[in-house]
Amino acid sequence: MKLNKITLLLVAMTVYCAAMSAQTTSRWGVTAGLNINNIHFKQNDIMPSSTMCGPQVGLTSEMNFGGVGFGVDGGLLYTLKQGKLDYGSRTAWSSIGAGRETVSMHYLDVPLHLKFKASRLNGVEDTFMPLVYVGPQFSFALHGNHGDLNDYSPVSVYMDMGLGCELMKRLQIRGGYNFSIGQSFHTKLLDDNVAKNRTWYVNVTWFMK
Repeated sequence: MKLNKITLLLVAMTVYCAAMSAQTTSRWGVTAGLNINNIHFKQNDIMPSSTMCGPQVGLTSEMNFGGVGFGVDGGLLYTLKQGKLDYGSRTAWSSIGAGRETVSMHYLDVPLHLKFKASRLNGVEDTFMPLVYVGPQFSFALHGNHGDLNDYSPVSVYMDMGLGCELMKRLQIRGGYNFSIGQSFHTKLLDDNVAKNRTWYVNVTWFMK
């Protein structure tokens, strides 16, 4: 049901963009950033976990609706999400030699946001423009280590949101949070242990125009 709602949102946003295309401006830029990820289990006490950092890099495109401050953006981003899990704290895993392991998940992320920029600030927006955004993100798994311990979902759906600012109409600085709507992976030995990523991040985008 949640996935169907997200699909309807994507369709609605696409139709709206097409209808407004004559009044829009578009551009693209290069994005780079860092994330801090926490692996959260449905069963909170299954094993201790620690947050870890990972990089993000890719391309971001933006379409703005002239004069109203609203727009949409999308991206094609490589993201590494990591977390440290203490498998050795449980007999099921310590008995096969698993201990405190770093779980690394490589993704191709495709976010799609509805964005609002405060574009009418009596000239201040030419230097500094606040912004907020929200929307779904689709993460396609490229690789995950410890495949003998975990079964990774090929596609994960996230809700993504954040805020930031645009400087000199070229450089966007954003900080945000996204969380899994479905599972990111589950453990193979006890497959009812569903794990989800919860991620804070900061990134910068330099737009070409």
